[in-house]
Amino acid sequence: MFTTLTPKIPALPLDLFSAINELKKELNAIVLAHYYQEPDIQDIADYIGDSLGLSQQAAQTEAEVIVFAGVHFMAETAKILNPHKLVLLPDLNAGCSLADSCTAEEFAKFKAKYPEHLVISYINCSAEIKALSDIICTSSNAVKIVQQIPQEKPIIFAPDRNLGRYVMEQTGRDLVLWQGSCIVHETFSERKIVELKTKYPQAEIIAHPECETGVLNHADYIGSTTALLKYSQKSASDIFIVATEPGIIHQMSKSAPNKQFIPAPPINQCACNECPHMRLNTLEKLYLCMENKTPEIKIAESIRLKALQPIQRMLAMS
Repeated sequence: MFTTLTPKIPALPLDLFSAINELKKELNAIVLAHYYQEPDIQDIADYIGDSLGLSQQAAQTEAEVIVFAGVHFMAETAKILNPHKLVLLPDLNAGCSLADSCTAEEFAKFKAKYPEHLVISYINCSAEIKALSDIICTSSNAVKIVQQIPQEKPIIFAPDRNLGRYVMEQTGRDLVLWQGSCIVHETFSERKIVELKTKYPQAEIIAHPECETGVLNHADYIGSTTALLKYSQKSASDIFIVATEPGIIHQMSKSAPNKQFIPAPPINQCACNECPHMRLNTLEKLYLCMENKTPEIKIAESIRLKALQPIQRMLAMS
C-alpha cells in the first residue's frame, strides 16, 4: 500500500493587507496596479493607473522593488525603465491576448515589407516588439503621437487594429495596421449595448478605443481607462454603460458613489468581458511573490536597450 504525500502549502497570514504593507517597508517596494485588477489588489496598491500612468510611475519610483499587479508586458516595461531594480509579477502566466497576437518573428517579416515606414506600437506588446518599433504609444496618447509625425512619413501601427482604426479616424492618416486585437474589447455585444441604452435612455455609453467600430459608433465618450474614469467623475450624467474591462468600475464607484455604472455585456452569457489574464493575479499571489521575491521579470540587455528608446520617445512626446 502506497501513501500519497500531499505537498505542503505555506500558510498565509490572516491579514494579507497588513502583511503586504509590512513587506513593502521591508523590501522598500512599491505596488503598481492596473485598473483591471481585482478590487483588493487595487486597494492595496501604492499607485493605480492605465498603461501610460503606470509607465511614468515606474520611471519615477525610488523604490528598490517594483511589484507589478498587471500583465507581463506591463511588468516588462517597468523592467526596461528600471534595469537595476527587482521587478516582480504575481503570476508569470498573466499574459495578454493582444500582445500574444504579434510575435517578433512575424512582425519583423511584416515590417520588412514597408521599409520606409515609421513603426508606432501600442504599449500592449512584448519587449521584443518594442525593440522593433520607433515609438511606443498608449490609448491615451496614440492620437497625439501620430499627429506629431510629418504627414509625408508613412506609418505602421501595431498591434491593435481597433485602436489603429480609431487613430486613423481622429487624425485622417492612412496607417498600415497589424491585425491584432484584444479578446475582451472585441467581445462586447453592440446589440446588447443598444438594448441597455433602450432600457436606460439617460445613460451615457463610454468606451475604450480598443473596442470594435460598431460599439464605438454608439459611444458618447471614447477614451483610455483613466480618461473614462475622469469623464465619469465630471459628467452630469448619473448612469453609465462602461465598454471596457469592468475592473475600472471599482474606481469609478469609489470616486462617484452616487452614480450607477453598468458593465457593457459580452456577446455570450459568460464573464468574457473580464480579462482572464489580469484576473490571474490575486492578493494571495501578490503576497507570495513579495515574500519569495519571485517570479522576477528578466529581459536580455540587448533587447532592453532597443526597447527603451521608443518608450523614451513616447514619454518625451507625451
